[in-house]
Amino acid sequence: MSSFSKIKALLPQLSNSEAKLANFVLDNAQQIRTLSSIELAQAAGVSQSSVIKFSQKLGYKGFPTFKLAIVDDLNLQSLKQLNKSEYKAASSDDPVIDLATKLIQHQQTVMEETLQLNQSDDFNQVIAKIKSARKILITGIGSSNIVANDFALKLQKIGLPALSQVDEISASAYLATMQKDDFFIAISTSGDSKSIVKLAEQAQKNECAVVSISKYGNNALVENSDFTLHTAFEKEPVEHAGVLTRTASTLITDILFLGLTQSHSRWQKRATLANENMKVLRHN
Repeated sequence: MSSFSKIKALLPQLSNSEAKLANFVLDNAQQIRTLSSIELAQAAGVSQSSVIKFSQKLGYKGFPTFKLAIVDDLNLQSLKQLNKSEYKAASSDDPVIDLATKLIQHQQTVMEETLQLNQSDDFNQVIAKIKSARKILITGIGSSNIVANDFALKLQKIGLPALSQVDEISASAYLATMQKDDFFIAISTSGDSKSIVKLAEQAQKNECAVVSISKYGNNALVENSDFTLHTAFEKEPVEHAGVLTRTASTLITDILFLGLTQSHSRWQKRATLANENMKVLRHN
């Protein structure tokens, strides 16, 4: 898992000193190769203890392992990909075609970083659970509901018992019928949506397995999940529009769907037949 992706994903949750250190690392990645923890602290304007705690917050035992991870990432990625100053933000003066080009750049970045935040085993475990589930409920609010509906439709195409609910009351009522052989997929970018967290708690109370699709790091939804898949954080081109968060979440669900269909030829045939049936209706 890329250390840079983890840092960017955690940025919204960091304290002021941690964010100061995180931004320094992202902006001056090449310098980390030669800096000690004391020198990094001085350069970033934080204490040495902040550097140690920051390293541990990212999942490393201490600064030496954090530094090695940074060096490994630098060897795998070009400086251009890591340098935020070359990352072009959209401007109100941009022509539409320039906005589109920059949007594609943002979407590509958020997809690459989302992929780096997850391991193959994470996807495989969730795919196996979906395969064996008696019933599947998928829930999200706002732009996450769009992702939930899309994923439920895809699962229905291959004959899996999936249902999407945007109404929390209806979702809660349906969860009351679910048990240990069922699967609840909760989609929340923040991971702190009270209604989604409450639904996850209800699912676990019924011994129903829960997977969360949310931003990287600790949050209330992750704490109430049996499986976690992470999405990367990237500042939205329009605040609260959910453009990039939806891109990241959809990548997760599309990977799961592809993994499912590729695992069984019967499901591939079902998806093809479903598309053919839908095509007939569209042309009537």
